Amino acid sequence: MDEEPLAGGLANAGAVVRRGGVVERPAPPHAAALHDFLAGLRAGGFPGAPVAAGAVEGGRERLEFLPGAVAVPPYPAWALGGDALVSVARLLRRWHEASARTPFDRKASWPGEFADPEGGPLLCHNDVCLENVVFRTGPTGGVGATGGAGEAVALIDFDFAAPGRPLWDVALTVRYWTPVLDPATAAETARAHLEVPARLALFADAYGLSPADRLALPTVLEQATAVCRNFVARRVAAGDAVFTAYFDGYGGWSRWDRLQSWLAEQRPLLERALRA
Repeated sequence: MDEEPLAGGLANAGAVVRRGGVVERPAPPHAAALHDFLAGLRAGGFPGAPVAAGAVEGGRERLEFLPGAVAVPPYPAWALGGDALVSVARLLRRWHEASARTPFDRKASWPGEFADPEGGPLLCHNDVCLENVVFRTGPTGGVGATGGAGEAVALIDFDFAAPGRPLWDVALTVRYWTPVLDPATAAETARAHLEVPARLALFADAYGLSPADRLALPTVLEQATAVCRNFVARRVAAGDAVFTAYFDGYGGWSRWDRLQSWLAEQRPLLERALRA
């Protein structure tokens, strides 16, 4: 059967292929525990994540292919719209509810790169970026006639899944989907029209974030941004060519410095927007 390379993502760029109804990709070290968890999710009635389609062989895992549309750079307009933001928030809430009732192996070597430093009661995805959400308009998926892609129906790529708090997963997710960018970076990437405070509040409303979590989100968002920065720093220090190229193209540490300073300055404004 012919291979179809699947685009998107940095960590496994060029290493993910589709063969019919199966996706083959590098297996994470925690693949066995992850596959058991995904099977538990499906058995519990959650259809929004793939299940294993076979054993790990030669360092590669085989997962069910979930049809639909996935946003990859340059991101289409529908992926940056309010409907997509709301749909992702609702999918993330369903994921957390399903994860909370699905047992997982707490002794497994879950990755620590994006893990909640406080730990938590359920398995978080920790990497709900645009490339890791499947949208669908009908039984076979695809982009609709109006240019939209329907509803967010599934999450993929669980390489960074680890125990944590739902709020931590929310913070990591809104970093991508709001997106949380300082004004200069937003302008450079043609996303200056996306108002961060309003979109954060929209996500919180759609997810059903509690008043306490809404108040805490700006601070947790700063913590999550620092964790993401440290992840990139480790990859660059290790000589990872993909991340080094991303780092250089992204503007180096000056852009990270600018973002973190802006986030700290904007905390009162973000808190007001979320309270409202």
